[in-house]
Amino acid sequence: MAAAQVRRSNGADGMSESVREGQNARDMNAAQKKDDTAPSTPPAFRTAVDALRSARLRREIEIDPTRPPQRLAPFSYALEATVVDPADDDDALADGRLVLLHDPEGHEAWRGTFRLVTLVRAELEPEMAADPMLPDVCWSWLTGALQARGLGYGEPSGTVTRAGSHYFGGIGDRPPTSQIEIRASWTPREGLGGVPDTAAHLAAWCELLCQIAGLPPAAGGHGSEGAVVTLPQRRGPHPS
Repeated sequence: MAAAQVRRSNGADGMSESVREGQNARDMNAAQKKDDTAPSTPPAFRTAVDALRSARLRREIEIDPTRPPQRLAPFSYALEATVVDPADDDDALADGRLVLLHDPEGHEAWRGTFRLVTLVRAELEPEMAADPMLPDVCWSWLTGALQARGLGYGEPSGTVTRAGSHYFGGIGDRPPTSQIEIRASWTPREGLGGVPDTAAHLAAWCELLCQIAGLPPAAGGHGSEGAVVTLPQRRGPHPS
């Protein structure tokens, strides 16, 4: 019985080795075919991403790359940022995400080959959240920051949402909280080589973050002409 088992094992091993060799060959051929047909990263997108990576920003901004969405465009790159209190690095005043999308074939809705998409949020004092002009002011901070840098852009769209929370029962001793959230997207105008000035767009976006966090404009920086007032500093974004 033992001998029969050994013979079957030897036979099985020989067959598996043959199958593995054939499968390995097919896998190599498939991988080579995929490499031959997969689109390479366009130079314009590489240049745009390199500019984002090398941009110099305000010291209150902590920024890192993050996983970008995979289905919005053939090529994408994403950053997430937090505005920290200059007096306390552990106190987050606002946070957000900026995504760069690129479709070399162009996109009808974008009217271009690049698109910037953002989410920005911060916690507000309840009395500020009650201001009826708050959504208009927050939207003007975005457009004003872009215009202050002379940046061309098109097809802007987005929403400004404010929400409030009241606590009851076992957590009823917590004070009410309010949050402002800006979701927006715009098409950056392309320059030489079909590449937009992504570093300048990132700087404008960071200025929006700082304004919604209640920080004053950077000394010697580009102020947002549309921003009449900055919000007072707050406790920070409500944890999700």
